[in-house]
Amino acid sequence: MLQEGVIKFQYDHCESGLDSRVLGDAVCALVAWREIMAHTLLVGQNPKLYDGAGYGNVSIRTGAPSAGFGRRQFLITGTQTSGNRCITLDDFCIIEEYDSRRNWVRSRGRIKPSSETMTHGTIYDLSASVRVVLHAHTPVIWRRREQLRLPTTDAGVAYGTPEMAAEVRRLYRSTSLAESRVFAMGGHEDGIVAFGRSPAEAGQVLLGTLARAYALQCKDQGIGLCRVS
Repeated sequence: MLQEGVIKFQYDHCESGLDSRVLGDAVCALVAWREIMAHTLLVGQNPKLYDGAGYGNVSIRTGAPSAGFGRRQFLITGTQTSGNRCITLDDFCIIEEYDSRRNWVRSRGRIKPSSETMTHGTIYDLSASVRVVLHAHTPVIWRRREQLRLPTTDAGVAYGTPEMAAEVRRLYRSTSLAESRVFAMGGHEDGIVAFGRSPAEAGQVLLGTLARAYALQCKDQGIGLCRVS
């Protein structure tokens, strides 16, 4: 996959430390699910995949529920931190503002924002009830997206672009995405995104979808699930 992990938006970034006392338990809850994703290879880095770039990222809302579009502040893992087996607060940044039409982000933290930041912001703008976004890479789900009836973005649309933001909004309006809370990225190999009102809800959506995909694999190939595809 070409240009995996490359930031495709403009950004104004202030390099500064983040205060865990202000962020509170939200960080720990998000890190816990990121740990689960790392153990299940839904986030990580493999020299044989995606030109060796890290893959997957996570975020959580930290601002007021009543914040307006483009100002729904959230904490997100920074660019190319996916390969880090253990992460600290320095591997996150705060997104303070974002505008998919201008293709622009304002952020602060020790690290620059994830290349998927614009997609996360777009998902938060779908509904004030969305509090967590998990972006995983999993061929098991992605190759069975049609069997799983997952809403899927157009294969011609690249990740991290205004066009991807528009695709996410289209899926929310015209498919079952509001209910399923999970979709596949048609033009982003193995890319799957789940969201929810809490880390636990988003995580359960993601892992539940993974279990359904493995069940289909079992049906297709027999009981030997060790033959991952």
